[in-house]
Amino acid sequence: MHASVVVLGGGPGGYAAAFLAADEGLDVAIVEAEPRLGGTCLLRGCIPSKALLHVAKVIGEVDELKTEWGVEYSGAPSIDVDKVRARKEKVISNLTGGLGNLAKRRGVKVIQARGTFASSNEIKLEGDHESIPEGGSITFDHCILATGSVPAMPPSFDIGSDRVMDSTGALDLKDIPETLLVIGGGYIGLEMGSVYAALGSKVSVVELAEGLLPGADRDLVKPLAKKIDALCEGRVFLNTKVGSIGAIDEKIEVTFEGPGKFGHEQFDRVLVSVGRRPVTRGLGLENTQVVVNERGFVVCDAQQRTADPKIFAIGDVAGDPMLAHKATHEGRVAAEVIAGKSAEFDKIAIPAVVFTDPEIAWAGLTEEEAKGDGREVTVSIYPWAASGRAQALDITNGLTKWLVDPKTNRVLGCGIVGSGAGELIAEAALAIEMGCEVADITETVHAHPTLSETLMNAGEVYFGTATEIYKPKKKS
Repeated sequence: MHASVVVLGGGPGGYAAAFLAADEGLDVAIVEAEPRLGGTCLLRGCIPSKALLHVAKVIGEVDELKTEWGVEYSGAPSIDVDKVRARKEKVISNLTGGLGNLAKRRGVKVIQARGTFASSNEIKLEGDHESIPEGGSITFDHCILATGSVPAMPPSFDIGSDRVMDSTGALDLKDIPETLLVIGGGYIGLEMGSVYAALGSKVSVVELAEGLLPGADRDLVKPLAKKIDALCEGRVFLNTKVGSIGAIDEKIEVTFEGPGKFGHEQFDRVLVSVGRRPVTRGLGLENTQVVVNERGFVVCDAQQRTADPKIFAIGDVAGDPMLAHKATHEGRVAAEVIAGKSAEFDKIAIPAVVFTDPEIAWAGLTEEEAKGDGREVTVSIYPWAASGRAQALDITNGLTKWLVDPKTNRVLGCGIVGSGAGELIAEAALAIEMGCEVADITETVHAHPTLSETLMNAGEVYFGTATEIYKPKKKS
């Protein structure tokens, strides 16, 4: 079999690239080892985790109604874990089924096989699915490498017990353990820890760094850290290393080394969430001209071209940040370049979202990055305690923050912590991408009462004219 374009990997970047290439009139095939399209994001990542986080958020909101608003319910909620799991799987099934239909309608061939490069224009196909062509290989004019990433599991933690889980195992939701230790205070660990805590587990978090979400803006992390600490009943151990993990009967014993916690303790389950690594090993890339750097990422340019003229790379294998929406846009760039169009990935602001409660989102330059680069910025913060909508919803622990170039008044970055921050950040990403000045934000009429007003209000703080708070602009 031969195709003009072969996409190796059927995740968000892969299927987006394949569908656009087909829309451009190219003959396209997707090689995917899984029986369904969607990749990690849809099958065992973004989508199922957000489905479970919705359950956790609703449970939390009901608890707040009982404690703060006088709305009483009889008894504690009863969790049918089988029904929760089934609902999550239904969401996945609906979306993957839709992708399969879209591939058929576009004439994209989907080959269920494990693909490895035999050369710069041929992929060997391993498996026994009927979609694999006779001869067990496919040749191509161009290939888009979109194999994604997998959870990192330190060898010392891989003890052969299903009670030591990565994010994939956690999303399987086999049971609700009485006690759960989350190793790693990054976004995956905090999201899944929040889910299990809401469902009834006693959750502990251990993080090697001084604070949760290392690398994220500290102003944004503070409200979330406070909430997580309460959710875990004070069992958040910072500056602490996990020395060893071992199975003892039906428990997992963990040793701790650090000021946050020292000694050992047993847990019913342990979630290891210490990052992800790109899938570039075992692909036969040594049979091509593709260059892989010391971190395992494929080296590519702004058009997603690798050192091999026939091969492009997108998504997690192409470097940080490992985000599904970045992969999608890179996939479209690769498809357009192959189709002969002028395109490159030159985004100024790639939004990042942590879907905890409260949510955290940011786009563009962060305050830490500005300090590290010695770049002069003006920070403008609007507390949600001054927002009528936030007061009505009892979510006043949030804030909206702009970073502004004081010489040009252009917005360079934005951070938001609070309910729906992941939705609100879209306006900021657009403003940064378009090179807007603060006045473009403040002079845009925002609906009242909404949380979107806080973006406008934070801009007004920059000018010293915010209506709901008194903070005059500092005189230079």
